[in-house]
Amino acid sequence: MSAGPAARRGPGEPEPWGGLRPFSIKTKLGALVVIAVLITTGLMMIAMRTATELRFITVFSMIATLLITQFVAHSLTAPLDDMNTVARSISHGDYTRRVRENRRDELGDLAQTINRMADDLEAQDRQRKELVANVSHELRTPIAGLRAVLENIVDGVTTADPETMRTALKQTERLGRLVETLLDLSRLDNGVIPLRKRRFEVWPYLSGVLKEANMAVPARAGIASGSGSHTRTDVHLHLDVTPPELTAHADPERLHQVVANLIDNAVKHSPPHGRVTVKARRGTLPESLELEVLDEGPGIPPSEWHRVFERFNRGGAGASNGQGGDGGTGLGLAIARWAVDLHGGRIGVAESERGCRILVTLPGETSVPS
Repeated sequence: MSAGPAARRGPGEPEPWGGLRPFSIKTKLGALVVIAVLITTGLMMIAMRTATELRFITVFSMIATLLITQFVAHSLTAPLDDMNTVARSISHGDYTRRVRENRRDELGDLAQTINRMADDLEAQDRQRKELVANVSHELRTPIAGLRAVLENIVDGVTTADPETMRTALKQTERLGRLVETLLDLSRLDNGVIPLRKRRFEVWPYLSGVLKEANMAVPARAGIASGSGSHTRTDVHLHLDVTPPELTAHADPERLHQVVANLIDNAVKHSPPHGRVTVKARRGTLPESLELEVLDEGPGIPPSEWHRVFERFNRGGAGASNGQGGDGGTGLGLAIARWAVDLHGGRIGVAESERGCRILVTLPGETSVPS
């Protein structure tokens, strides 16, 4: 969408020609008056030289002036009708209509303003829908894990020992925290969500994340699988932390979103009896962290690497290995990128001999919260 003359001027720059532009409405109305006067004057001079009666000259002058006025009025009212139609559509929730921008006057500037307003309203409506999808996606994981724990207890697969109940309690606490952050998530796209960074040991932290992922696998298969013919209980999760006493400085809750979503994506695209590995290494800066999540699936073509973290981009890897669609919303990796960006870190697809390799780098204590 091209910017009009008003949009190209600086905040304090005055309009040229003392507020008049060559194609402005003021100029057109002024030209209309001048033309009407010239027509009347010309006809009067003709009447004086040809002895034509004054009443005929007056009639001809009025007809000519009315025709020119009608032409100018139509050129002014036609775009107003178009704007009224678009504004009425916007008021009814249709943000796809736009006003034609083919004028170089005040009405052209107004058309551009209406179109920019429609763009902003359409973007806000899209963000609202994406927020609902984001929240639903994030709530599904702890609910699935809690459901798996309770079903195992009810079916007698596991007993309600303290360890199992602690796992269920952790999922419940995580669910509560997610509900409490709904207001923060509504400001996701503004980047104003505060980070609660602290120092923690990486090995026990990631062990807990992987344990929750393992317990949620049976429930995840029932929820995410489109065909229902293949469960992901055969995928093995492996943790590799070097050195074992490795520590990091980050927001554990946001980092949980990153790791959980990367594991969920890797499990979905793993082959039968595949292996998903989570590696953690010390970064170049103090308390910085480098995370890798590797799977043995079909991988991602390099031409698609730049689109992996786009919202609602679900790709086709799942279908390629015979598992059918995952039925997800295509938001997991987008949420992971958002959480990494909040830390001032980097996330991307890295070279791998087999499968897909996602590399996450968190800067540690030197990062400035967004």
